[in-house]
Amino acid sequence: MALKITDTCISCGACQPECPNEAIFAGGEDYEFEGKTIPALSQDFYYIAPEKCTECKGVHDEPMCASVCPTDSCVKE
Repeated sequence: MALKITDTCISCGACQPECPNEAIFAGGEDYEFEGKTIPALSQDFYYIAPEKCTECKGVHDEPMCASVCPTDSCVKE
């Protein structure tokens, strides 16, 4: 499973540095996975690359993005 960022995101960026998998990207920013460039999943809000998200399992007790999000925009899909 992966988390997603909903449209209630205020683009504060608090979640991005907390992600141990570097799975969070700013709106409009493409990402790479397994050597391929994947187009941005959102143009307007931060988003989570589902291929990279592990919900912080094995690293933290809870998803770090959700724990720091001021608008509760990081949710399980």
